[in-house]
Amino acid sequence: MAGKVMTKAQLVSLIADKADITKAAANQILEIIAATAVVETKKNGQFIIPGIGKLVKSHRKARMGRNPQTGAAIKIPAKTVVKFRVAKACKDAVVPGKK
Repeated sequence: MAGKVMTKAQLVSLIADKADITKAAANQILEIIAATAVVETKKNGQFIIPGIGKLVKSHRKARMGRNPQTGAAIKIPAKTVVKFRVAKACKDAVVPGKK
């Protein structure tokens, strides 16, 4: 189905080549973006990466579920989760819609 997944080192090299900066600077930029995404999502509930999508903090309600081994009903507690919503422009570029 898919080829090899790009590693962090390959992404850092690509950014360094495209931006004409050192790999150390490219790595630092990537680390800053990742750290900022975590802090902003935690503080404001979302972090937008223009053209790619956004991280969104979401609350899941408590619900009833089943233990897959025994089939017994169990109560799943409410919790906060992080979701990634892909931007429409990115989705359309990767998987063009039917026309």
